[in-house]
Amino acid sequence: MDFDMVMKELEVLGKERTKRTYMSNGADEPLFGVATGAMKSLVKKIKRNQPLAEQLYATGNYDAMYFAGIIADPMVMTEADFERWIDGAYFYMLSDYVVAVTLAETDFAQAVADKWITSGEELRMSAGWSCYCWLLGNRPDSEFSVSKLASMLNQAENTIHDSPDRTKSAMNNFIYTVGISYLPLHDKAVETAKKVGPVEINLDKKKSSILHAYDNIQKNLDRGMLGFKRKHVRC
Repeated sequence: MDFDMVMKELEVLGKERTKRTYMSNGADEPLFGVATGAMKSLVKKIKRNQPLAEQLYATGNYDAMYFAGIIADPMVMTEADFERWIDGAYFYMLSDYVVAVTLAETDFAQAVADKWITSGEELRMSAGWSCYCWLLGNRPDSEFSVSKLASMLNQAENTIHDSPDRTKSAMNNFIYTVGISYLPLHDKAVETAKKVGPVEINLDKKKSSILHAYDNIQKNLDRGMLGFKRKHVRC
């Protein structure tokens, strides 16, 4: 399938209700409103195709950009490619669920995520913290430095309440993910979550929401999820 065929297929799969949902979460026109599950038939036909992914991502169409992340080939993408992609990620569903997810399948994921975390830019920071969540939830514990992740927990504890909202959300998720998916620092993550307490996120045009990493850790411990690792990062 070529670019024009994919765009036509995505347009057909779009639903007005889904489009409204995406827009309420920060998506802007152009977009069709394609549910992620509806993209599976297209993925089977295309599999990995980096040139096509680049064409789709460059459209600025949210559905095309999301689909680009699914068919991208992270093994041929460079750090410069990811910098370009994060530049185009104008809201968190792109930064955290497209760019960060795709980055998590590369060998240089931690290095890029570390840069983004220290960038001072809300969505770059959010993507950096989110990338670690995707990594920790998929890769063996042995691939990570205990001291480095312990330092990141300390950073989250000390800065989360003063960080931008989307960064707050990703940092909160990082604390939770370490608590569930990274056994060497489970106890420290639980203590960090207790100290951090509730985290308030003020969402545009919506009521603020309260995040509780400690409560989420406890709920998933009760479900027997300690040590959870997903088989694949991307769908």
